Amino acid sequence: MAKHQFQTEIGQLLKLMTHSLYSNKEIFIRELVSNSSDAIDKFNYLQLTDEKFKDENWAGKISINLDEEDNSLTIGDNGLGMSEEDLISHLGTIAKSGTKSFVESLTGDAKKDSNLIGQFGVGFYSVFMVAEQVDVITKKAGEEQAYKFSTDGTGEFEITPVTKESHGTVIYVKLKEEEKEFLGKWRIEEVVKKYSNHIAYPIILNHTVEETEGEGDEATTKKVKKSEQINVATALWTLPKSSLKKEEYIEFYKTLSHGDDEPLTYLHNKVEGANEFTTLFYIPKTAPMDLYRADYQSNIKLYVKRVFITDDDKELLPTYLRFVKGIIDSEDLPLNVSREILQENRILANIKQNATKKILQAIKKLKDENATIFTEQYNKVIKEGVFQDHVNKELLLEIVRYKSSTEEGMVSLDDYISRGDSEKKEIYYIIGEDEKVLRNSPLLEAYKKANIEVLVLDDKEIDEIVTPMIGIFKEWSLKDITTIDAPDSKTDEEKEELSKEFKALTDKIKEVLGEDVKEVKTTTRLTSSPSCVVKDSSDPMAGMAHMFAQMGQPVPETPLILEINPEHEMIKKLDKLEGGDMFADMAWILLDSAKLSEGLEPKDKSAFASRVAKIATQAI
Repeated sequence: MAKHQFQTEIGQLLKLMTHSLYSNKEIFIRELVSNSSDAIDKFNYLQLTDEKFKDENWAGKISINLDEEDNSLTIGDNGLGMSEEDLISHLGTIAKSGTKSFVESLTGDAKKDSNLIGQFGVGFYSVFMVAEQVDVITKKAGEEQAYKFSTDGTGEFEITPVTKESHGTVIYVKLKEEEKEFLGKWRIEEVVKKYSNHIAYPIILNHTVEETEGEGDEATTKKVKKSEQINVATALWTLPKSSLKKEEYIEFYKTLSHGDDEPLTYLHNKVEGANEFTTLFYIPKTAPMDLYRADYQSNIKLYVKRVFITDDDKELLPTYLRFVKGIIDSEDLPLNVSREILQENRILANIKQNATKKILQAIKKLKDENATIFTEQYNKVIKEGVFQDHVNKELLLEIVRYKSSTEEGMVSLDDYISRGDSEKKEIYYIIGEDEKVLRNSPLLEAYKKANIEVLVLDDKEIDEIVTPMIGIFKEWSLKDITTIDAPDSKTDEEKEELSKEFKALTDKIKEVLGEDVKEVKTTTRLTSSPSCVVKDSSDPMAGMAHMFAQMGQPVPETPLILEINPEHEMIKKLDKLEGGDMFADMAWILLDSAKLSEGLEPKDKSAFASRVAKIATQAI
């Protein structure tokens, strides 16, 4: 017998399971059954591909035994089983379980947190919501020695060599006194039908019933053991769509998602022809917690002729569709297909291309509340797709949504076009980090005055990379308003006249500000603000900034142009100043306040505050 300490994060998790996550205790059955199904999947694959196991007379099944006298239940399978090393790495340490991610993602809301259990692969530990003692007896296929893993969930576990005839795993759960409901036949049936009805293997419930023989005084009662299958045990995706109800799709989704929520939508397709395959995909209402983690878990299971192959291959769908859950079942791939072959396989590439198109078309069809929910949860990853997927770029651009300077809610590019100037065919946008700052930007003044819509892009990190490379959408050019002239009623001759009239002033301001600005010039883009800053679109570093951002490198600073509004009272008065400290202070205030209006930092915050205080004092 060997004693071991649980890893720190596992200890935290056990404490949570024992004391906090009580809102949905029944899920421990769902999780243990799901683990058994996975183990059977793995042995099923092994039997079909490994000569050592091909002659074994075997059919996968899961058994649940209820023992009222012992106050215990057991859940067993004849799947792959575990070695001593597997027990330690899968149950005793963080390893593949995602425990650390789970603990980091907890919200404090017991119901929400209990729904995260399955998503992070920590389902085994959910048993401690109802158990005072757990024993895992297991033997790995192809090995002689079996082992027993025992713990009461307080911090230690023991591993002991034991005898077990066949491969597979049995989990013995000694229930707490108050958890007797899980010894009831009807209760177990209810939970299995709710979460595990379409597990592809039979789930056999073994229980004891009392039967009466004879009548009257001669009647005798005896206990009889009964066994019955309590799930339909069919791979739902293999059934014709016409025979399935929405409720069945939703039940199966709960099996995949390890949760109670319904999906936003689902799509079930069978493709016949050069390649034959079936897909069943779901779009969750809530984005997975690891959506933006580099080590996100794949949500797609790959089968070949109903035989499970893998559920951790991130190549099955494009990375920007990593939130999609579901099944791909191919009739054409070889059963012993390797990971390397999967990544280069032409059949799988065709399946991926077909599946991607179908998923995007289903997303495009979402209406009303569902469309709103999708945008709230996944708009940013769809923007990733615009950058990554040139084949489906147009379709992705029809799905992505933006905030608008003139409309409430989120709008599509098609919406914008329907309201825009069909002669100019230009879509205007402004990018930044803060929506409020963008909406109050001086750069929008001319567009507001001309009643021209501007898209407000406040996902700066991704918008700065993705939006400039869109270029054209349905013959309409996307234009960054910080790099183009704003609409106004003045002619080129009138603008030239203004520039000449205030040239002495712009030269003096440039002299004060020096290298902190590339240029100072007059503008007609402003109506109520005295100044603004814009990027120099002709500067090669402006284009390079996107490349640096893509590579995760610090973005080089692009020199700014300070534009002043010659019709603003402040500029007219500044033009009359000869120079000196007051002029210099005002020049810096024009630059720094313009930067602040765009969400940028002044070069010297203390100097800015000091200048504002000095000017305000003189004004008073």
